[in-house]
Amino acid sequence: MAIYPKLIIDALRTVRYPGTGKDIVTMGMVDEDIHIDGMKVSLTLITEKVNDPFIKSLVKMAEQAILTHADKDIEIKGNISVKSKQAPPAQPDLLPGVKNIIAVASGKGGVGKSTVCTNLAVALAQKGYKVGVLDADIFGPSIPKMLDAEGERPVLEEVEGRDLIMPIMNHGVKMLSIGFFVNADDAVVWRGSLASNALKQLIGDADWGELDYFLIDLPPGTSDIHLTMVQTVSITGAVIVSTPQEVALADARKGISMFTGDKVGVPILGLVENMAWFTPAELPENKYYIFGKDGCKRLAEESGYELLGQIPIVQSIREGGDDGKPVALNPDSITGMAFAALADNVVDAVDKRNRELPKTGVVEMVR
Repeated sequence: MAIYPKLIIDALRTVRYPGTGKDIVTMGMVDEDIHIDGMKVSLTLITEKVNDPFIKSLVKMAEQAILTHADKDIEIKGNISVKSKQAPPAQPDLLPGVKNIIAVASGKGGVGKSTVCTNLAVALAQKGYKVGVLDADIFGPSIPKMLDAEGERPVLEEVEGRDLIMPIMNHGVKMLSIGFFVNADDAVVWRGSLASNALKQLIGDADWGELDYFLIDLPPGTSDIHLTMVQTVSITGAVIVSTPQEVALADARKGISMFTGDKVGVPILGLVENMAWFTPAELPENKYYIFGKDGCKRLAEESGYELLGQIPIVQSIREGGDDGKPVALNPDSITGMAFAALADNVVDAVDKRNRELPKTGVVEMVR
């Protein structure tokens, strides 16, 4: 049986808009541009308002009408799109004073993502930039400890008629974390929606002020938190942290895929290879590749992204994280120089991205 537009239109005339008694064709809700390729049919329904309460039901009714009144073998499910005559409302800019928002992510836990994020923030601040860090790792917040701010409690201050949360400042870096609002020894056991709303509040209800770089320390893996971030703020780009071993690299690839997918579209600024080699303090010239050699470097080359830095393992990194004194505070040390170089490379990567690509939009919906 041949499929033609009039057959589809006639089938859709049986679909009534709830409460009106009128069919969706008469109401002008069916776009004239109906695509037919063999048995595959795709079309668009047009609504008056952005959030039509009946649109999901109408799509299902339209699919069923075509299968019932046109041909039961037509491929229509999933091929009906929706657009609105009404322009979507403009999204408020929650961080009007922030120039660049950088997501720091990792495909799996245990690769030192928070350590890299913390030291990158301090290294940028050491170079004179205004820097903020949001600890978005709701269920494992570590930024307060790493930046020597455990026990601090942010206060509310009135700013232009609004009560706003004042970020904690230390080592030249502004920071907020759910860790400031819960007991350090208590587990955070929240459903995804509660965690997402808490993060939105730490962004939109805080006085971040003017910042050159706003770093978001994301949880490991891919989760609701990641989607919340891309749906809440316009992320300039993502920095992916991994160790050289293949297990970590496999998950890093998934992280890259999430950010660069069609529905998210966040550029990758580059990769950071953490724990690239072990160097004992008494033998600073020696390198021991205990997790493999140049794995992240190879991934960067294969993927076409920049390798922003290779950070060695030395005891001082662990000590600095535990003591709240990031190694980036000592720019003359081996690790301090590595993080200083990483900061320079991130600045260059952001500048290049801003020259060559349009501003990233807030993702409206991820399905």
